[in-house]
Amino acid sequence: MIISSLQNVTQTFGANTIFSDLTCEVKQGERIGLIGRNGEGKTTLLHLIARKTEPAAGTITWKKGLTVGLLEQIPDVDGNKKVEALLYDVFTSLNTLKKKMTDAETKLSQETNPEKLTRLIEKYGALQEKFQEDGGYEMDSQIRRIMSGLQMEELADKEWQYLSGGERTKVGLAKLLLKAPDLLLLDEPTNHLDLAAIEWLTDFIKQYKGTVMIVSHDRYFLDETVTSIFEMDQGELIRYATNYSDYVKEREARLLQEFQQYQDQQKKIKKMKETIKRLKEWANQANPPNDGLHRRAKSMEKALARMELMKRPILEQKKIDLDFQMDKRSGKDVVLLENAAKGYGTKQLFSNLHLHVRFKDRIAIIGENGSGKSTILNMILGTELVDDGTIRLGSNLSIGFLSQHMLEMDEKRTILDEFRDQVHVTEGDARGILAKFLFYGKTVFQKVKSLSGGEKMRLRLAQLVHQDHNLLILDEPTNHLDIESKEVLEEALDQFTGTIITVSHDRYFLDRLFPVTYWLAEGNLLRYEGNYSFAREKRNV
Repeated sequence: MIISSLQNVTQTFGANTIFSDLTCEVKQGERIGLIGRNGEGKTTLLHLIARKTEPAAGTITWKKGLTVGLLEQIPDVDGNKKVEALLYDVFTSLNTLKKKMTDAETKLSQETNPEKLTRLIEKYGALQEKFQEDGGYEMDSQIRRIMSGLQMEELADKEWQYLSGGERTKVGLAKLLLKAPDLLLLDEPTNHLDLAAIEWLTDFIKQYKGTVMIVSHDRYFLDETVTSIFEMDQGELIRYATNYSDYVKEREARLLQEFQQYQDQQKKIKKMKETIKRLKEWANQANPPNDGLHRRAKSMEKALARMELMKRPILEQKKIDLDFQMDKRSGKDVVLLENAAKGYGTKQLFSNLHLHVRFKDRIAIIGENGSGKSTILNMILGTELVDDGTIRLGSNLSIGFLSQHMLEMDEKRTILDEFRDQVHVTEGDARGILAKFLFYGKTVFQKVKSLSGGEKMRLRLAQLVHQDHNLLILDEPTNHLDIESKEVLEEALDQFTGTIITVSHDRYFLDRLFPVTYWLAEGNLLRYEGNYSFAREKRNV
């Protein structure tokens, strides 16, 4: 059954057309992965389906009574409300029933008149039956289950106004999952979630009774949750009835086939044009001019005009140009932490922590949010001190740091000025380099604060690539990058001849590049001689 459909939908932003003549259908029970490069209009499409915006042209229809829920980045709520209260707000009708039941219980305890008592008991019974039918007795357990799954228990008594951006996104996701709409629209739901929460969300979506559409750049998450792919490519929407991994293969085969068809059509058009030209020449050379040949040429011109021209498929999109170079190598031992301890106030993050990183190592540090992963990176960077134990850094170290929040950038500068502050080259050379990272022409004069998360990450990568460090410390480097940019980054890091330490929740990224995993849990750091999937399997044995 079709629950929503788009017919020839066009959407614009100012003078720019984001996409045009988009047509698709969403069927009940589907698990759809909506993918495409940054800027293709994926979030715009979700807002249209969620009835948040109106299309510039075309029509969108929904099944009668369909409830739609969209994961919004910054919901508008009362800043003084606590997280647990915000989650209970989802069950407004149930809370109203619960209050009526409480009022009825109070009246029952005070009433002495037998007739009135009987009426009150009947009224209370009807309220209780309705409360039970609507899932009132499961309300508390539902909230506890979702808070536990998303690892939000510590946020229960925290006021909204004091939450970080990541924590607010978690609350928005929890509220949406509790509402359980018929059509669930998720825009980058794994951002700000740690590995355990991502795995819980994966299982939740697999068991979800409604329909789900997910915008995500998390390749493992897509593989595990979706059964079909909608690809947005150059304003078109192409459907694949498969998961992400098989989509990659099918897309390549489709593009090659379309390119062959395009070439065949171009050859046919060229031959027809040559034939038309010859027919006209022959007709004019005849004495008197040959009307029959002129009619044949005219007929072929009409056929050529009626021909539906195929667009040339783009086999290779423009990608960022990443090539990490190392100016000089470091010593054999790069980082050595021994018996390191760190705490804040009464909370002890970890103690007796050991970490040994050697030249050319690829080290991944993983663990739950708040376990202290970023603190370890900051201790290596020297921005945090150990409370106890020792930390030693190797000789000839040149450290490049990539923060997920890009706090090391000055948002008031232009792209060009920010780049040249870190990479000392002429303006002409800087613009040439920035073009390789898809910052063209006048865009280099935009302010850093106007950039999206993905654009900021590209700019930071441009700086790092041209600083020739021998140790890269990467804190969630794939956040905000589309899948193609992730693949370019992975390829560049794979060719890098220095040392890499990362904190990441991107399982595909971890498995591909990092053969040594340090798992931080309950204040202990355990080393595994294998990638993330290997370490996870070992921990579950």
